[in-house]
Order: sequence, then C-alpha cells, then structure tokens
Amino acid sequence: MNKTMLAILKVLDQQPDRIRGSREISRQLRMHGVELTERTVRYHLRILDERGFTKVFGREGRMITQKGKEELTHALVSEKVGFIISKIETLSYLTNLDLGTQKGDIILNISSFPEKNLKEAIKIMKPVFASPYIMSDRVILKRSGEIIGDSIVPKGEVLFGTICSVTINGIFLKAGIPVTSKFGGVLQINSEPTRFTALITYEGSSLDPLEIFIKSRMTDVLGVIKNHSGKILASFREIPVVSIEKALQLREHMKEQGIGGILQIGNPNQPLLEMPVSMDKAGMIIVGGLNPVAALEEAGITTSSKAMSILFNYSELMKFKELL
Repeated sequence: MNKTMLAILKVLDQQPDRIRGSREISRQLRMHGVELTERTVRYHLRILDERGFTKVFGREGRMITQKGKEELTHALVSEKVGFIISKIETLSYLTNLDLGTQKGDIILNISSFPEKNLKEAIKIMKPVFASPYIMSDRVILKRSGEIIGDSIVPKGEVLFGTICSVTINGIFLKAGIPVTSKFGGVLQINSEPTRFTALITYEGSSLDPLEIFIKSRMTDVLGVIKNHSGKILASFREIPVVSIEKALQLREHMKEQGIGGILQIGNPNQPLLEMPVSMDKAGMIIVGGLNPVAALEEAGITTSSKAMSILFNYSELMKFKELL
C-alpha cells in the first residue's frame, strides 16, 4: 500500500456512502496537494479493486469497502503520531468564547454510558463537581434519540459533555498568551498536588493520553474526593515568562465566569511539581476535563469517552446541579 493509494482511499473515506468517479477523485486529490491524472487514478483504482479495498459501480465509480476502511486505519497509524498536538492547536484557534458575554464556542469532551446507570452516575459525580478538580460545573446531557453536534444518542445510552481543558489554550490564545501543551498525565494529590506518576507526551501520541489513563484504571478520583489522597487526570503546559502576570489575572477572571481548571502556575524558568520547563517559560498544571468520567469508571460504570470531541456554544450548557 503506497501513499498514492492511501490518498485515494482517504478521499473515498470522506463520504464512504457516496460513489465517486476518477475525475472527481483526481480533483479532490489536487485539493490535498496530490497531482494525479484521471488515467493514473484509474490505474491505482484497479489495484485497489483487486485487493478488495474498493468496489466498482459500473461507470459511476467506486466506493470504499469495509476492508478498505480497515486497511486505511492500520496503514495510517504511523501518520497519526503527533495527531493529538495538531488537533489541540486547531481547536485552540477555533475556540472563541467571550468571557464577558459568556457566549461563543468552547471544546467539549463527549462521554457515553448506559442510560440505566444515569441516576447512579449523577450521584457519583456530584462530589467531584463540588471539588476543584474539574474544568467547570457546566455540562450537557443528552438521552436516547436526542442530538448533540452531528451525533444521535444511541438507544439505551446517554451522552455526557464536559468542558475540555484545551478550552483554556483557546481562551489564553485569544488573550494573546500562547500555550504549549506538553504532557497529559496522572497527578498525585495528597491534600495538595505533589507529583505526576504517569505522563504521555502529546507530541508523540496518536491518542488522547487521558482516555488511555481512564481505561487503564490508573486514576483514584474518588479517593481524592473522600480522603484528599489519590490520583486525578491533569496536564502540563507552558506559557511565556512575560505573560505570567496576565495569566494569573486571566485565571481569576475565568473563575468568575464558571471556568476553573488551572491548579498551579509556576515561577519563571523553574520546575513545577518536579517537571522542568523550557527556557523563558513557566509551567502550568491543568486538571483533566474527564475527571468526573474517570470517577464513574472507578465505581464500575463502563464509559466510552472522546476527548476534544466537538466545538459547542458555552451559553447552551447547564450547571451540573440542574441535573439533580
């Protein structure tokens, strides 16, 4: 499978239920910086047909097959290294929340769990939302058949949206403060944050680190809530030294508008919780937006989460206590 055939499969996978001819595929490839004539496209399509990755529909064109989708997923693993950091940068730029009016887009994590567990889930998450280890008490809940973004909630499930910590990157960027996301990790709490016990760099990851830590049951959010000792999801970021004072002011303004999440901002050019920083930078510890969901997993409720799932208007969120 060479890069040319992968590029063709990518085009077909953009709208997998639509038949596309070689002319359209050639045009779409050109938009992605790949110059191929229709004749060359047809040549590669015949190879893809023979391998079962595409299906012919007469003169109309081709569609990608399930086998083709699987091959595309497997073949692109190496290309996805660094995908998360790229997504963070894109969503940070697209975040446009106005703290004054409390309107504009923020980034949501979307988690799902069985609707039959909803009452129990709300009970488990209630003390988490009363703690400082959340991004915000603003959430969204959708039940079976309802719509969130472009998705319909599956039967027997509920979708639960929490504000993603990358929203802070966007708010800071809008205020003129660039944020560099370094690691996602598990943070030990002993009444106060002490140290990271696990870290995954965003630069080298194809998956969101916090999703991995949740499914690996590496957190103890409930322990932190009950005994002030345990492990939460958090991330390590850097800001320019010259912006520290402005960052501290912005943190307070965000709190006033219902967005927290910043646990600590370090000193210039000094390690923060044993984590070194780059030259002329200061460290910043941000809580994970998925900490309430991690608590559900700890309590035995099976969840499925997608961090940085969608952009969503902040004004359409509700306070968690309104679910009670």
